[in-house]
Amino acid sequence: MATITGPIDVSALRARLDRASAAAQQAGVDALLISPGSDLRYLIGAGGDSFERLTCLALPVGGTPTLVVPKLEQPGYAGIPTDELGVEVVTWVDGEDPYALVKAAIKGDRTAVADMMPALHTINLGKAIGGPQSLAGPIIRELRMRKDASEIAALRKAGQAIDRVHARMGEFLRVGRTEREVAKDIAAAIVEEGHTVADFVIVGSGPNGASPHHRDSDRVIEAGEVVVIDIGGPVAEGYNSDSTRTYVMGEPKHDDVWDTYAVLQAAQQAAVEAVRPGVTCEQVDEVARKVITDAGFGEYFVHRTGHGIGLDVHEEPYIVSGNALPLEAGMAFSVEPGIYLPGRWGARIEDIVVATEDGVESFNNRPHELVVL
Repeated sequence: MATITGPIDVSALRARLDRASAAAQQAGVDALLISPGSDLRYLIGAGGDSFERLTCLALPVGGTPTLVVPKLEQPGYAGIPTDELGVEVVTWVDGEDPYALVKAAIKGDRTAVADMMPALHTINLGKAIGGPQSLAGPIIRELRMRKDASEIAALRKAGQAIDRVHARMGEFLRVGRTEREVAKDIAAAIVEEGHTVADFVIVGSGPNGASPHHRDSDRVIEAGEVVVIDIGGPVAEGYNSDSTRTYVMGEPKHDDVWDTYAVLQAAQQAAVEAVRPGVTCEQVDEVARKVITDAGFGEYFVHRTGHGIGLDVHEEPYIVSGNALPLEAGMAFSVEPGIYLPGRWGARIEDIVVATEDGVESFNNRPHELVVL
């Protein structure tokens, strides 16, 4: 079932449809074929999931956008002002061929399909339409990377909401509790503080903090341990938060915690300060990586410095070596270097930031120091 993700701005959505069509033409394809997911949500304001029955927005170059949807799923899209958006809705029932309906809605046979469209639908559309298929991601991401004012406002709202959860961490994170108990309370607080759902909660205590994508476990948190808390989720508009802070349960049990954490804090601050239009994604990554490497911890920084964020938690642009894309105003992404000492402890500091016309704005403003609880 589709879900409406916040208020519908018809003029903004209509402009996105027009820009997507123009971008498709520039990319040399005849139509974009978009299945339920964040791209569809970006274009018409409706989220949802793909099932064995095809739902697809056919967006032809110079033609009428057509939403092909199973009749039983149509009520989920009832809140979309399709008439005002200029989107035709075509329904189908079991026994009919939805792929033929998509073919009839487009001109030409060069199609670009949503990156996450199920193979079941991608292959059957290819058989029905013929012609070359490509991915729509490289076309759509050129639009989605550059957030407009309403998107930036939603990301700012999400950042403030997750900051409020980190401000309450002393309520949840205590010696003697398990990571899973702490994670359950944090998840509830994420919703209480303004998110629609807790999308992820990482509670990495002691040696588990040295695993960047550890989630939680039955491990009991001990005195003196460093704990990594990485949390986030969407607000009503569909845009996501993602923020990491690192805590220590009283006096650290490891002698190297303070000095090592100071290196990480300096790296994260330097990377944020480097953000401005014209600086490339890989240059921001290099700024953070150099501070950590020069201090002797380069081998313990095992991931990219950041990822774009919006309707997806991870999207373009990626702040990583080899990405020479220059930053532009409106590009929003994380800055999250980490140092992970296997079998001992780890730490990460993460803010969501956006490049502005002349610099950078951070959506997360909790203290960056190692927080003692």
